[in-house]
Amino acid sequence: MILLCVRWYLRYCLSYRNLEGMMNERGLKIDHTTIYRWVQLYGAELKKKLRTFVKRPNDSWRVDETYIKIKGIWYYLYRAIDSNGETIDFYLSERRDAPAALTIFKKLAKAGEPRVINVDKHASYPPAFSFMQEEGIFKETNLRKVKYLNNLLEQDHRNVKRQYHFSMGYHSLETARNTIDGIESMHMIFKGQIEVISGGNAYDVKTFIESLFQGNELAA
Repeated sequence: MILLCVRWYLRYCLSYRNLEGMMNERGLKIDHTTIYRWVQLYGAELKKKLRTFVKRPNDSWRVDETYIKIKGIWYYLYRAIDSNGETIDFYLSERRDAPAALTIFKKLAKAGEPRVINVDKHASYPPAFSFMQEEGIFKETNLRKVKYLNNLLEQDHRNVKRQYHFSMGYHSLETARNTIDGIESMHMIFKGQIEVISGGNAYDVKTFIESLFQGNELAA
């Protein structure tokens, strides 16, 4: 039941109170704050458990940032996909600057070295990219500053941000990161990025996620 509530919250446009009501209809008295705690715990854990199952991206990447509000303040969600629309990684930052750009580049480097990374014309990207190359990373990669090439990524932002409108906002950077970890992970699964399952089959997704936590003390 824990994983059911977590899966539904991370996948569908439901609030915690929506899920509380849905569980009550089934004779289960579960408070919405309990479901919130489950999402906080399992969202971040799901991201960790997916690492060994995610397909490798192709060699053409797009990096862009979108906005997430936390306690009335705008934060920046950096996201990266490849030219097939598959998520590579993401990072929630307090600022939109060179250190934040460097952080997302370092995270992306774990996925390999692409032929090209497309970014918009924000001034933070070139110095961060130059630092990476000075460190011997992305030496053969071309940084291309062409905003329209990121249209695919801007469309993908919407699929991830839609849950935000039902969450009534995030109350801290930590809770936002935990929740976004889970939402992004579910988005990756349903995009078909997992080697062992077809992302379009909801039953296969259910079985796969349950297998990830089978025998895990978190699922107790």
